[in-house]
Amino acid sequence: MLAVPEMGLQGLYSGSSPERSPVPSPPGSPRTQESCGIAPLTPSQSPVLHLQKPEARAPQQAPFSVVVAIDFGTTSSGYAFSFASDPEAIHMMRKWEGGDPGVAHQKTPTCLLLTPEGAFHSFGYTARDYYHDLDPEEARDWLYFEKFKMKIHSATDLTLKTQLEAVNGKKMPALEVFAHALRFFKEHALQELRDQCPSLPEKDTVRWVLTVPAIWKQPAKQFMREAAYLAGLVSREDAEQLLIALEPEAASVYCRKLRLHQLVDLSSRAPGSGRLGERRSIDSSFRQAREQLRRSRHSRTFLVESGVGELWAEMQAGDRYVVADCGGGTVDLTVHQLEQPHGTLKELYKASGGPCGAVGVDLAFEQLLGRIFGEDFIATFKRQRPAAWVDLTIAFEARKRTAGPHRAGALNISLPFSFIDFYRKQRGHNVETALRRSSVNFVKWSSQGMLRMSCEAMNDLFQPTVSGIIQHIEALLARPEVQGVKLLFLVGGFAESAVLQHAVQAALGARGLRVVVPHDVGLTILKGAVLFGQAPGVVRVRRSPLTYGVGVLNRFVAGRHPPDKLLVRDGRRWCTDVFERFVAAEQSVALGEEVLRSYCPARPGQRRVLINLYCCAAEDARFITDPGVRKCGALSLELEPAEGGPHAAGAPPSRREIRTAMQFGDTEIKVTAVDVSTNRSVRAAIDFLSN
Repeated sequence: MLAVPEMGLQGLYSGSSPERSPVPSPPGSPRTQESCGIAPLTPSQSPVLHLQKPEARAPQQAPFSVVVAIDFGTTSSGYAFSFASDPEAIHMMRKWEGGDPGVAHQKTPTCLLLTPEGAFHSFGYTARDYYHDLDPEEARDWLYFEKFKMKIHSATDLTLKTQLEAVNGKKMPALEVFAHALRFFKEHALQELRDQCPSLPEKDTVRWVLTVPAIWKQPAKQFMREAAYLAGLVSREDAEQLLIALEPEAASVYCRKLRLHQLVDLSSRAPGSGRLGERRSIDSSFRQAREQLRRSRHSRTFLVESGVGELWAEMQAGDRYVVADCGGGTVDLTVHQLEQPHGTLKELYKASGGPCGAVGVDLAFEQLLGRIFGEDFIATFKRQRPAAWVDLTIAFEARKRTAGPHRAGALNISLPFSFIDFYRKQRGHNVETALRRSSVNFVKWSSQGMLRMSCEAMNDLFQPTVSGIIQHIEALLARPEVQGVKLLFLVGGFAESAVLQHAVQAALGARGLRVVVPHDVGLTILKGAVLFGQAPGVVRVRRSPLTYGVGVLNRFVAGRHPPDKLLVRDGRRWCTDVFERFVAAEQSVALGEEVLRSYCPARPGQRRVLINLYCCAAEDARFITDPGVRKCGALSLELEPAEGGPHAAGAPPSRREIRTAMQFGDTEIKVTAVDVSTNRSVRAAIDFLSN
């Protein structure tokens, strides 16, 4: 096959049949990108994939002494670590300074404060509290960022130049904002490691793990990696020391280690109660299964010896379960199958979910305030009194955490004095008058000078987000690949909400699905990311979320190819814009499996090859011009000068073969390349942020 027209005819050849002939590029072919010309050498015999089994090229793992995982969340973040000498002993980060009463401080708010000049000042509780104490006029010059992770997910044209807007409306490169935050965690973690283990060597000691939602696309994952490089977590030369972990996968890895007493079965909640009633242990739920498996002690012994928890030891090979990661910004779903005898995991359906996180409740509260006080006033107040707005959101967050499906009594939410004063100056009457005039009759003004909201009104703020989460779960359970699921693990920070727990159990419990919540539900992803860093091969098979491939020229076949795709050059008839797949959407790909392709530079002395990559959600796209197919990135090969010197007069130059190997079964798409003539590695990379 030949490359698509934008790369010129000196491009991708592939195919050994008459329809896919590896003929050389016609001389003098047009080319719009000088660096893009390549010629095909070793096509795939399969129309989809040529896979190299994982055993053929086992990657060499870099040595490390400790794994540090950073759970970079929408609303809260933290880190944890474990030493290679004792990988399952997970050390949580030190208690954070500051914080809210009644809230465990093993994480800190995802809040970043920069000086008016854009220099780093603080992160987390320290940033939030310092910003709160600034004079209102002074605060307008400081750059305060919160809940900014979702901007990366929602950006449709994410690049390294994407901007983030601070609370005061000022903008800054998103890459710098994320790098500031990651640098803070790096310094905090390394200092704690030095304090605990002064003899720990400085170089090549740490394997870093960053968590991202599984539904994030490749550009967002690459963006986090670029931010980590800028923050100094690792260098590009030591890229393998940084792993990207998918959040629901990390939770799954952790849950498989849990003992029965570390899990809560939501079906055991007493009817009509918002709290656990006479709790029934998960142990009793699986007592019957234990009796059935008593004669299968051999497989159980394997699982226990491989570090799998009691619950998983009672499950049989092939048992399936869903992990629903309900975080601040997204709901992230994955379906895994437990594989015996070693307890590895196989993904059964591509990651799914959407932007249904706890921030949806915050947005509903903001909309409620807009109905009462006017959307224009709320927008002005946020812009001119940003620190006071942060105070108001903190007050709401504290009450939001106490909401429950059967809570009795109203909730009081404190309004900052700045809000009350600013409203009177802007509107000419007080907030009590606004509440009386409002059509919102379930929010009153209390004698203590607070907003008094009925518990029903608070629960109503949850409903759009909670309903969205349940709809995503039900859509997943309807898939044929997910039939036979026995368990649903509810994890993530938002999974601590009694409102969400009750709604999920009420909606899904009737289907016979057992909904289970780990005791440390808010730390499940963080702890699982540490375990994943110690053994990233635990997830053995994943599903490709999209179809990936390249645009090529094939031999034109009348009746098979559209006439408008015909290109005639030097007497040869070619079909343009053919979409050649590397991997299909929803295809199972094992960790380490490689898609092999070989290319030849079009010109002697060519130093760089660029190959456009395309993707789509469909499995059967034929052309890169089909609806839904889009350019998503570029594969680049950086070539060293060819050895051998000049060729004899009249002798054609020898064809230089560059063999590439792409992996689609990891958390990131990876590529390596080798110059076949010298057996030397070629610098290869896929850039998803260049569009």
